[in-house]
Amino acid sequence: MKLSFASLALVALLGAGTIQSASAQKAKTVMVGGAPMYPTKNIVENAVNSKDHTTLVAAVKAAGLVETLQGPGPFTVFAPTNEAFNALPTGTVDTLVKPENKETLTKILTYHVVAGRMTSADLKKAIKDGGGKATLKTVSGGTLTAMMKGPKTIELKDEKGGISTVTIADVMQSNGVIHVVNKVLMP
Repeated sequence: MKLSFASLALVALLGAGTIQSASAQKAKTVMVGGAPMYPTKNIVENAVNSKDHTTLVAAVKAAGLVETLQGPGPFTVFAPTNEAFNALPTGTVDTLVKPENKETLTKILTYHVVAGRMTSADLKKAIKDGGGKATLKTVSGGTLTAMMKGPKTIELKDEKGGISTVTIADVMQSNGVIHVVNKVLMP
């Protein structure tokens, strides 16, 4: 009888592993910045491979946020591209990554992060439930307003009135989800 229970336990464990693997396999590997973003890797492990996010990665390192974004999360990250950072006034990024500006840089970067995993479907539902707008509380303590532009495009409005568009949604990570955005959001 003990053998039967042990066998049953082994089958249950193997079955659970299969279910988890099938779930992980359902998340698609998305190409961002010419590199595959693997759903089995964390936010930092994937972001460092995107040639479109080298400025963001450098800023995350300068702010000391690498360890946090490698943590269990889950996190929803609205990841500005290099072009988004380049659109800031000349010298802004160079100034922000200086050690004396770490606090300001950290506030800006964490303004792009929401606790929890919010897919585009979750965002669209929150927008619909909110009558056309959803207020998102950022890790920095600020708020972003999510809204729809047409039937498919999600936009984010920052506290200064700037609008950023999600250009690539649902880049699934082991510890959250990344949505690529075309503007840097400002608290």
